[in-house]
Amino acid sequence: MENTIHLEEKEDIAIVYLNRPEAYNAFDLDMVQRLAETLITLSLDRNIAGVVISGKGHAFCAGGDLRWVNSQGNDLSRAFHALAAQFHQAIIEIRRMPKPVVAAVNGLAAGGGFSLTLACDFRIMTTSTILKQGYTSNGLSIDGGGTFMLPRLVGAARALEIAAFDRPINSEKAAEWGLVTEMADEGQTVEATFDLLSKLRKRSLTSFAASKKLITDSFNTSFETHLENERNLLSFAASQPNGVEGLTAFLEKRPPVFEVPSGE
Repeated sequence: MENTIHLEEKEDIAIVYLNRPEAYNAFDLDMVQRLAETLITLSLDRNIAGVVISGKGHAFCAGGDLRWVNSQGNDLSRAFHALAAQFHQAIIEIRRMPKPVVAAVNGLAAGGGFSLTLACDFRIMTTSTILKQGYTSNGLSIDGGGTFMLPRLVGAARALEIAAFDRPINSEKAAEWGLVTEMADEGQTVEATFDLLSKLRKRSLTSFAASKKLITDSFNTSFETHLENERNLLSFAASQPNGVEGLTAFLEKRPPVFEVPSGE
């Protein structure tokens, strides 16, 4: 069986490549299962401080493999149900991972590939990058958390426009709408993620993990519950080595030197 997910590690950064370039990295059930399993492993790996997701070849990801879906027989609904279940597990792992996850969008990101980029914490693109939700043009509805993340990034009205008309979004428009964190030179998206992660690496990853969790959970909790969550995580962060170092450095009027939190 082909290795549909290719994993590389560079120091404490893991690079997860979607590896079906002949299919523009569209994912079948095997590929998305492997993606979810890989992300679970990386989330628990104490030696990994950040994760990059990119695609082999000339595309990031064309979404779910509709040829695979069609090959499953007459019950297309069952095939989509199985595919979405595994895809959603991967999306949950990204949103719950206490480490930065960066999409190095090296080409077309359509359908599930579009939703996958939205789920990542940061997105690096090039001038040739094209985003396209794709689902509604095929008579489907958006999955992979796309309808959750999109209105929070671009607003409800624009999110509905994207869903309704499915116009391709070029890098200029993506930047204007806040869908891009940084732009990179052609062929340099993965390399650019290392620059971004190196900046984060000098900061407190304890703080990043707490901030990511609080922002993600803010969509699902009452204000009072969220305040309690903030209080608990603030107290926790203050007890951790990076919290102690940050406060000590502030009082000593020097730059803090943070460490990678063990076990995060």
